Amino acid sequence: MRREELRTPCYVIQEEKLKENLQILKDLRERTGCRILLAQKAFSMYSVYPLIGEYLDGTTASGLYEARLGYEEMGRENHIFSPAYREEEMEEILKYCGHVAFNSPAQLKKYRERAKQAGRSIGLRVNPERSTQEGHAIYDPCAPFSRLGTTAEQFRQELTDEEIRGLDGIHFHTLCEQNADALAETLEAVEEKFGDYLYHMKWVNFGGGHHITRKDYDRALLEKCIRHVKETYDVEVYLEPGEAVALDAGILLTQVLEIVENGMKIAILDTSAACHMPDVLEMPYRPPLKDAGEPEKGEAEGAPARGTADRPYVYRLAGPTCLAGDVIGDYTFRQQLQSGDRLEFQDMAIYTMVKNNTFNGMKLPDIILERENGDCQAIRKFGYEDFRCRL
Repeated sequence: MRREELRTPCYVIQEEKLKENLQILKDLRERTGCRILLAQKAFSMYSVYPLIGEYLDGTTASGLYEARLGYEEMGRENHIFSPAYREEEMEEILKYCGHVAFNSPAQLKKYRERAKQAGRSIGLRVNPERSTQEGHAIYDPCAPFSRLGTTAEQFRQELTDEEIRGLDGIHFHTLCEQNADALAETLEAVEEKFGDYLYHMKWVNFGGGHHITRKDYDRALLEKCIRHVKETYDVEVYLEPGEAVALDAGILLTQVLEIVENGMKIAILDTSAACHMPDVLEMPYRPPLKDAGEPEKGEAEGAPARGTADRPYVYRLAGPTCLAGDVIGDYTFRQQLQSGDRLEFQDMAIYTMVKNNTFNGMKLPDIILERENGDCQAIRKFGYEDFRCRL
């Protein structure tokens, strides 16, 4: 089966691009000696876990189910962090995870003996209180009143010397789709506030949010940061990227159902921002679309956007749900759209399959793996029962 034969909507994960990303990460591992884990929260397509395991060291989880998935489907190193653990789940978590990071001194005190008795490596997530993001407070763990991580003051006041010595590692995660300069700034704050403790640790986890496989990413600076921490404190360095593993490695294939008009042309698709690409509304952002461009703003405030010289036709692309705000964005095209036309949204491997939903009874998109030779393998197809069984 080839791409043009697929039913829509569907996620098409491209094996070739996935391998390109994984090779970049593997090269980084080999040059620096760091260890890299797949953050499953961004990409949990476990059918390709065996492939990912050929390049990376393992997985990291945000809860019990992700932990079990990584344990069963990749079977390599398995780490976990959660803001708070459920008492009844801890025994199972300790079965699946070799490294357990706690969020607060209270959580550490509650579970550390149990984790140590199970032979697990334990760490504490810290909050370096240094924000490096602009405009996205929802993704900023260093924002005021953040619940994520232990501050330096809490670290010193709430932990005994014995408890600090019992820690195997420090974990921090402060980035979101950022370059290595943000990591370097974060590391400066981490060393300033926690550097004295790092000499007694076995590992330091830099968390995720590193866009390592993006074309403009400063990998030389990242390598410098990794080597500095390894050499200064004699620790193992972990990275846990999610997006970087599958960045630009998938599309969402959709079809135009109808064209309506209300001050501008609106194309209703068989895919939904609210259901199939929630980050479009949550982030928010305008996803890239193959063979389409961005319109020019109208001359007057509130006026519809205008086309460009090479793409004169402007359409607002929207989903078929009852949500008025189920709008993907405005795009320009070289030709007018027609019912039945197929469109390809790009960079749709990450934060799509892991976040989609069946609001309005919307059918979930099929999951397809496109091999390097162009053959398409159906990994999962969804229907009514997938909607029904969730309710």
